[in-house]
Amino acid sequence: MPRATEADGIPAFVERVADEFVRAGMTRMPSRVFAAIMMSDQGRLTSAELCQRLRASPAAISGAVRFLEQQGMLRRTREPGGRRDLFTIGDDAWYETLSHRESLLKVWETAMGDGAAIAGPDTPAGRRLAEMQEFFAFVGQEMPLLLERWREHRDRLRRAAGSQER
Repeated sequence: MPRATEADGIPAFVERVADEFVRAGMTRMPSRVFAAIMMSDQGRLTSAELCQRLRASPAAISGAVRFLEQQGMLRRTREPGGRRDLFTIGDDAWYETLSHRESLLKVWETAMGDGAAIAGPDTPAGRRLAEMQEFFAFVGQEMPLLLERWREHRDRLRRAAGSQER
């Protein structure tokens, strides 16, 4: 299958996906970098390639990849003997990103519980915060089960795709 080109709408798609990430709360440049790497055939790009594709400065790319690395959304690698960093999104990027959010869910659960206790159980704020605490507790309990179900589903998809390639 021939490689998609700029004429095929890749830049527009990258910007569209980046806009969705921005609406979800991510800043613009990390959103654009993540989307650009997602759309690359290899799932990895160098800093120079990102600068060229996104028409962005090296400083902007550097800050974006640093943020994405801290979030666990991409990793920095090098080919053996290579001198250039490659920024890579693994096949399981979303799985890895979500699986690392359990500690954050626990922090939010605790914070909402603290707020509920401060506001008091008989106040509207206290009841609202207690419900938020329960939400984060529920999501924290369900997330590992959901992620395991995804792994099983993904493995079935990969086996089916592998059997079709033969």
